[in-house]
Amino acid sequence: MAAKTLHVRKNDMVMIIAGKEKGKSGKVLQVFPGKGRIKVENLNVVKRHKRATRAGVESGIIEKEAAIDASNVMVLCGACNKATRTGIRLLEDGSKARFCKKCNEIVDK
Repeated sequence: MAAKTLHVRKNDMVMIIAGKEKGKSGKVLQVFPGKGRIKVENLNVVKRHKRATRAGVESGIIEKEAAIDASNVMVLCGACNKATRTGIRLLEDGSKARFCKKCNEIVDK
């Protein structure tokens, strides 16, 4: 089976468009293409209780980012600073790059 691709990549700036974090933005930390989910920096933070498994290991309540569905985010364009859909454009050198559908600027650096 072919690898599933997402419209977002690691280190992209994204805006949340649905859910409890709607309207907030952050940087993508991790992408899970098989599950269609992503982790965004300092968003969708959950608390997990950690037990000390052996001597010297810290226990307590740990806060960490939980994964959210990739369909609930939109890429933020660096040029127009808006949440936008992206398209794929073939460049002169034969490589592909994503572009902003609102301002036609290249999103990839």
